[in-house]
Amino acid sequence: MKGSESVLSTAAAAGMRVCFANPGTTEMALVEAFDATTGIRPVLALAEGVVTGAADGYTRMAGVPALTLLHLGPGFANGIANLHNARRGRTPLVNLIGEHASWHQAADAPLASDIDSLAAPVSGWVGRTTSAARAAEEFAAARQAALRDRMPATLICAADHMWSDGGVEVAVPEPPAPPAVAPERIEEVAKLLAGAARPALLLGGDALDAEGLRTAARIAAAVGAEVFAERSPARLERGPDIPAVRSVPYFPEDVLDALDGFSDLVLVGTGTPVAFFGYQGLPSFPVPDGTAVHPLADKGDDVRGALRALAEAAGAAATAPTAPPRPGPTAPSGALDAPAVAAAIALTQPDGAIVVNEGVSSGGAYPAAATGAPAHTELTLTGGAIGSGMPMATGAAIACPDRAVIGFQADGSAAYTAQALWTQAREELDVTTVICANQRYRILEAELRRAGVDEPGPGATSMTRLAGPVLDWTAIARGFGVPGVRVSTGEELLDALRRAHAEPGPHLIEAVL
Repeated sequence: MKGSESVLSTAAAAGMRVCFANPGTTEMALVEAFDATTGIRPVLALAEGVVTGAADGYTRMAGVPALTLLHLGPGFANGIANLHNARRGRTPLVNLIGEHASWHQAADAPLASDIDSLAAPVSGWVGRTTSAARAAEEFAAARQAALRDRMPATLICAADHMWSDGGVEVAVPEPPAPPAVAPERIEEVAKLLAGAARPALLLGGDALDAEGLRTAARIAAAVGAEVFAERSPARLERGPDIPAVRSVPYFPEDVLDALDGFSDLVLVGTGTPVAFFGYQGLPSFPVPDGTAVHPLADKGDDVRGALRALAEAAGAAATAPTAPPRPGPTAPSGALDAPAVAAAIALTQPDGAIVVNEGVSSGGAYPAAATGAPAHTELTLTGGAIGSGMPMATGAAIACPDRAVIGFQADGSAAYTAQALWTQAREELDVTTVICANQRYRILEAELRRAGVDEPGPGATSMTRLAGPVLDWTAIARGFGVPGVRVSTGEELLDALRRAHAEPGPHLIEAVL
């Protein structure tokens, strides 16, 4: 057995099923090993940002780490932005990075680089293979670290360690259990909530699944609290029988307004709200002065267990209060804007859909529209590095082939990783991408106004507009093998969405705003 074969066979034995890849020469032994190993599906992407974003989306939905296969430091560097998002979203994927043969590394060949330094900021664990005989053992350590730290782990694989004989498949330990929250902490928070004037719970991570939301609703009903969701969660469940939750706003002054009047804020699987950027005259942590912040469970803790224990300590009822019926949005008509696109998606999405929201300025309209939609999962941009939406949708579709995937996508961020469409076509994935085509970086226009620039000059305007030439998304989609259609009214968008959901395979809808 070669070292490469031992790595992939160990991964397969551990239940890992997919490797998203954009390999090069130093990875040829690993490429060959896919034919010698059963159980792992290789999925080719045309750009590394698609590889890493797809691995993030797959892992969020499958609950099992995906593999990536990347080419040396420059190839890995091309995928770092979406690994930043994966780290922020606590996604335990595993990167395999090809490296020059051990005896060639000192030659400083053109593609040589400091891979360890590139990998460290976006990985919870970085390691290197030392031989073919130990490669599988070192891979198992990477997987265990990813699951333990809930972050990407990176194993740098020397080419000769992969092509040489002597590899040995190793037993993979059980995934580590998340740390339990101390009973004393549970009791302390329960007493605090019982005496609080107006408490609130802020949920993140695992607390935003169906169980966590129902448990939080039980606690809130028992102590008279309100429940919030963190901004940009990795995964959020919604449905008619799941309690609705209000998201923390984007701009810090809006966060201050949303939290105004609450005496206490209990953090469950998330941190204190933080402003995306530093704004003059506004705090980095936009929490009102009169609101005390209390952590219950950290991001890596057993968040679900902590919520269950808190519900018991708070004397919460056994079931969540019945939510009143939530009507769906009004069908849009006429010219399109962001709320109209969100309404059309919510009105037409199939039951059990996965909605990947990278609408940036437009995507904020979706949560309000989605409260009355059928049961679904929303994945969002966790780290703010745009270009994740279409890759995440690709990975989510491979993880859940029985569920429709909808990409609520901004045109500016879509241009970063449009190559994902090719992988969707090649793999025949059920992904419908809705491009909000406003031909501009609208979020940057908003930031200019916040900076006091009400009338930007031609230089600033040129850096926020995508016109000249306008991106032709239907042509781009067709070039990558995905059928595309352009719409400009609510009626046209509803019709295009219904047709896309009725037909197998990927589709793209360019919604002109």
